[in-house]
Amino acid sequence: MKFGKEFDSQMVPEWREAYMNYNYLKILLKQILIFHRRPENQEKTRPVPPSNAASLKRRVSLFRAFSRYGNNNSPKKESEDEVILMQTADEEQGEDGRSYQTIFLRSSEEGGDLELVFFRGLDHEFNKVIGFYKSKVKEVVKEAEELSNQMEALIALRIKVNNPTAATAAAVAPSPFMNEGNTGTYTLEVIHEEQQEKRSEVTKGYKMASLEVLNHVKINATTETPLSTTKNVFKSLNFDLHFNKNEVRDAQEKLKQAFIEFHEKLRFLKNYAFLNQLAFSKIMKKYDKITSRNASDAYLQTVEESYLSQSDEVSKLIERVEAAFVKHFCNGNRHQGMNTLRPKAKREKHRITFFVGCFFGFSLALMIAIIVSVHARNLLKSEGRTQYMNTIFPLYSMFGFLVLHILMYAGNVYFWTRYRVNYSFIFGFKPGTELGFKEVLLLGSGLSVVTLAAVLSNLEMELDPETKSYKAITELLPLLLVIVVILITLCPFDIFYWANRFFLLACLWHCICAPLYAVTLPDFFLADQFTSQVQLLRNLQFYVCYYGWGDFKTRDAEKCNNSEVYDVLFIIIAVIPYWIRVLQCIRRLCDGRDSTQALNGLKYFSTIAAVVTRTIYSQRRGITLKIISASTSGVATIFSTYWDIVMDWGLLCKDSENPWLRDKLILPHRSIYVIAMVLNVILRLAWMQTVMDFHEAPFLHKNALIAIVASLEIIRRGIWNFFRLENEHLNNVGKFRAVKSVPLPFSYEDGYKNL
Repeated sequence: MKFGKEFDSQMVPEWREAYMNYNYLKILLKQILIFHRRPENQEKTRPVPPSNAASLKRRVSLFRAFSRYGNNNSPKKESEDEVILMQTADEEQGEDGRSYQTIFLRSSEEGGDLELVFFRGLDHEFNKVIGFYKSKVKEVVKEAEELSNQMEALIALRIKVNNPTAATAAAVAPSPFMNEGNTGTYTLEVIHEEQQEKRSEVTKGYKMASLEVLNHVKINATTETPLSTTKNVFKSLNFDLHFNKNEVRDAQEKLKQAFIEFHEKLRFLKNYAFLNQLAFSKIMKKYDKITSRNASDAYLQTVEESYLSQSDEVSKLIERVEAAFVKHFCNGNRHQGMNTLRPKAKREKHRITFFVGCFFGFSLALMIAIIVSVHARNLLKSEGRTQYMNTIFPLYSMFGFLVLHILMYAGNVYFWTRYRVNYSFIFGFKPGTELGFKEVLLLGSGLSVVTLAAVLSNLEMELDPETKSYKAITELLPLLLVIVVILITLCPFDIFYWANRFFLLACLWHCICAPLYAVTLPDFFLADQFTSQVQLLRNLQFYVCYYGWGDFKTRDAEKCNNSEVYDVLFIIIAVIPYWIRVLQCIRRLCDGRDSTQALNGLKYFSTIAAVVTRTIYSQRRGITLKIISASTSGVATIFSTYWDIVMDWGLLCKDSENPWLRDKLILPHRSIYVIAMVLNVILRLAWMQTVMDFHEAPFLHKNALIAIVASLEIIRRGIWNFFRLENEHLNNVGKFRAVKSVPLPFSYEDGYKNL
């Protein structure tokens, strides 16, 4: 693999713009190469005439003598053959006040203007990299100090809770992230936690850490539950410490996660410095090769002596974080600690590819078998066709919706990975647990095989002449299939991607309990998926009614179709996903005071009005209901389409670099965004078929048309998913947000300082 591709693949996606623009500098070098390959420039380089050599020597000497940068900034090497001179300017660059500038001494030669442009671009990239690195180092230093204070409070709380009768003082080592002999720099040395008896004298090298620190801290909200949120609404919670084990457990879990995220950020920074140093080395060697000059030594010496190479804060912090983490969160087990802090890269398993191919092959064979069976037995014209479409078809179409949604998600994961959208970070998956597109395809294709096999065995259209009923075993297949899927999803054992199932169930629980949990992106993303699976939820309702109150042996569902209670629940089931989104918007509005969430909630409320009126119209008919239904559906469609494109995707920016799109695009072709916007509008209009009475078409059964429209909405949601996460990723890139922000367990009183 060429270095450019390797460099790109190793970048932290959210910091991409802060890395050296290697491709841009390669383009500049290519222009220099093209110039040197011209026929008139193919002659060998002639020796410099004595007059020119003397002029060059005099120019270098005059520059050194009268440079406003002083002799201290002049390069150590002095030779007539010098190509560049490196200098540092005392200009404002962050708080360090140094920027680097290259003086190209051969600009008067032919093609020198192109090389001058190259060095200007190189200097810009070098100063950009150093500036970003300095700013991030300052960030981690401040974060290390805060973690040190948090760790001190946690240790004091542990001592107080585990042995409340112990002495109120404990000897601790210098602050967990503290440099030896330097109390003013960054912190994070291993804290000595063991309890010690009161002593009149303090051992040399240790300071007395009184449990008095607990009098100056308050515990932040512990693990959020519906009960804690409810209490917080009706009365102010007391955030004072109660010195119980639950507080210790919650605080320890939060601080442990904070250490993991902080360590990941430090590793990103260390890798950032290494990759950029390597990139500068590669680009300078390319320059030397193209121009037959020897400028790389001088430039790379400056890189080597710069803050990017000489700074060791990050490396020392990594060592101290690991030591503190192993001691306080892993009981001294370094192997366990390193596995947590440095998770191994996920290895691709070839058997997954094999089974995906097998399952897709089985699915195709089963589909062909179903088509042949239907045609050979002329089932489309049989007497039981209508009864089958009214009962069995809705049962199996639910699995069709689910498989289609899984396949769309697999496509999303594939393109997110291809275009380096950091979906695992955005969703908050634990490192190494996120599913790749092949694993998602494995789930979808496996479910497809089981469903199609059940459909093939359930293609009975005629009653048994003796019992006047269908076979109970085959009629129970859809129910058994639902039970198996639910049991696998809820299985507590570490099989079938347990971490992902647990993550899904946690997000589902947050949706059910909205607005009692703080809303995160995975929560409202999942709720949005359910808004596109309304028909699946209605089919699930039909399952309960059909097998609970209907006569499944004779395929009699009249009790469901003629029940007023069923009709009311039919409306409520469709409203639930949108109502969850309304509640989530209210919670986000209260938490963040973001006025756009009020408009977002209003959008979902308009959709609720449209769904209710459309469903009532489909049940009762009437011109008045049709007008109301068409009006509410039109308003909801326009509102939702605008929100999809402008707010969720960030497109239709008139003054952007890409007209009517946005400044930054990940996909290589702008036409794809235009096509996606057009498709979104068309597919949004698909649900108007209920109002326009398309479901009464004589050539297609009502349930078949409903399934087609529901499938189109799932496809629209799959397209929406990609561009929604792309926009979220670009927002993270703009803010250089590469690690999660973890709420810390303790807050210190204003003005209180640890001495």
